Amino acid sequence: MPIRSLLFVPGDSERKLAKAVQTRADVLILDLEDSVSGERADVARRIVRDFLDSQPFAQRTQRLWVRINALDHPAALADLVAVAGGHPDTILLPKTRNGADVMKLDHYLTALEQRDGVPLGAVTIVPVATETPESVLAMHSYIGCSPRLSGLTWGAEDLSSAVHASSNRLEDGSLEHTYRAARTACLLGARAAGVEPIDTLWTDYKDQTGLAKDAAAARRAGFSGKVAIHPDQVDVINQAFTPSAEDIAYARQVVAAFETQGTGTVGLNGKMLDMPHLKQARLVLAQANG
Repeated sequence: MPIRSLLFVPGDSERKLAKAVQTRADVLILDLEDSVSGERADVARRIVRDFLDSQPFAQRTQRLWVRINALDHPAALADLVAVAGGHPDTILLPKTRNGADVMKLDHYLTALEQRDGVPLGAVTIVPVATETPESVLAMHSYIGCSPRLSGLTWGAEDLSSAVHASSNRLEDGSLEHTYRAARTACLLGARAAGVEPIDTLWTDYKDQTGLAKDAAAARRAGFSGKVAIHPDQVDVINQAFTPSAEDIAYARQVVAAFETQGTGTVGLNGKMLDMPHLKQARLVLAQANG
């Protein structure tokens, strides 16, 4: 199952959860953090657990992630205890500092899986790896930190607050240098760790043109998917991260050229191609096949 679009859904809203299921999002992120007030925390945990239980793991057509509170937040363990038995596919861990936070969550999950009869190691972990300056500068620490690590994503809003910035974007809407650096660090850190890099959200959900450009740029850069904050963003993101007919046709030409010529370097349409081009072509075809 590809991970192109990841839709955030407030964990305390049964109505929005019901609507999210009707979208083509590859992942639903059931949120127990920023979109839920402290007064609604217990309600949100119950709703999220009931939703997980209503979607048996083996029968899911969408992956179900849960964003808990940060590990140093008093609500984090209560979040985990409430949802672990529902077998979420992944825990999205915000405000990580380094790979040690992933290891700590790994230990918690192991204990809860044993308690709840969930297969050991079944629940994976994706950190939001740029919400603290420490984490941006410790991206290498995620390499080999836990077999549960399945991806890295990034965010600009909390990092802006942490570095006392008044904005994370320039007047033309592009990211300030600090946040471009954080985005690049996430991409390289994920690939170095052998996991999927996931691009952050496009905040203006009404700006479909801007979203399409941003998602296309993320795919060109090497990201595997992108977070959405509104159902209307899902189809735009899916299209951006799905190879076009032209992409697929060219990839097939590249593979055929290497197979026919049987050398490490081939000529195609007046251009010289070598092994990295073949690897990229095979990746496009793999993405096209889901």
